[in-house]
Amino acid sequence: MRDHTLKIYAVGGSVRDELLGIAVKDRDYVVIGATPQQMIDAGYKAVGADFPVFLHPQTQEEYALARTERKIAPGYAGFAFHASSDVTLVEDLRRRDLTINAMAKEDDGTLIDPYGGKKDLANKLLRHVSEAFSEDPVRILRVARFSARFATLGFRVADETMALMRAMVASGEVDHLIAERVWQELARGAMEATPSAMFSVLNDGGALARIMPEIKTKNSSAMQAIDFAARQSLNLAIRFAVLAHNLCEADLRALCQRLRVPVECRDLAVMVVRYHGEAHKAHELHAEKLLALFDGTDALRRPDRFRDFLDACYCLHRESSKENKFLVTALSTLQSLSLGAIAAKVVAVDIPHAIRAAKLTALEQFILLKENT
Repeated sequence: MRDHTLKIYAVGGSVRDELLGIAVKDRDYVVIGATPQQMIDAGYKAVGADFPVFLHPQTQEEYALARTERKIAPGYAGFAFHASSDVTLVEDLRRRDLTINAMAKEDDGTLIDPYGGKKDLANKLLRHVSEAFSEDPVRILRVARFSARFATLGFRVADETMALMRAMVASGEVDHLIAERVWQELARGAMEATPSAMFSVLNDGGALARIMPEIKTKNSSAMQAIDFAARQSLNLAIRFAVLAHNLCEADLRALCQRLRVPVECRDLAVMVVRYHGEAHKAHELHAEKLLALFDGTDALRRPDRFRDFLDACYCLHRESSKENKFLVTALSTLQSLSLGAIAAKVVAVDIPHAIRAAKLTALEQFILLKENT
């Protein structure tokens, strides 16, 4: 689509990452001087619910009409958007969160940087574009998430931005965040290279006490464990489980309910809270306790989740690799039992007892063999 009345610019993360020398995953574009009908006529597919966003007919990359926004109610959803052909590029960039995300690039590579994003990249600063930052509490979560992404490069939050975030928390703006959006940002941050940096920024800004008061960052084994999980490229459920491992189960369940944590993350975290201590001393468990661990984690029916459990335990107790191998071998002993054949030998009412007895016998023999080798 080309028209002398409009211009298209690459914006946001792709511009930032190119300047940082980081591989660009997604490209977003802003269109200046266009109307929604012009975009549709050119073959673009409208997908924006609140403001005009379009997918390119071939690349499926996002093209958004330049827009401004105005705060009309508390919370991140309390905005009125104005998108029209008279909105300028500088106006569009001003509504963005951080200066490093408020740069644009023309087709010929010319950089448009009205708010000093390139300088802040050089100085490794996460700095807000304008005071409009304070109107959207989600931006606190985004700053924390970018801290987790760029901590390894030495980035820090600018003092004035941290002060602004503290003021937002004090004003109660953070209290208007909805659970689903909080979890979405926290989950994305947890999957970054240094998740602990996100929680540190949230704590320093006062927001952590409002959204996740159960989580502590000072001298916390959870922070070390979640960063270790990140270095091992482990999945979100494991990272959440190690983050929450030292909570009591009641607090964990309350946290999961409040933030609408997905079931798979909640269930693995509950499992880790209940059983990581026993898994750490697996060699000391007698057959009854060992079977209780396997039954409690549903290891026979859910072996993949049990491996996630063991990975979480390893993040918490680095010396537990021998214990994990012990548990994997013990589980394989149970997996080799022919439970159907056992059940066929007894009347229906005795099947549970017979199966349990067979499992205990197998584990007793396994333990005895291990003790003698």
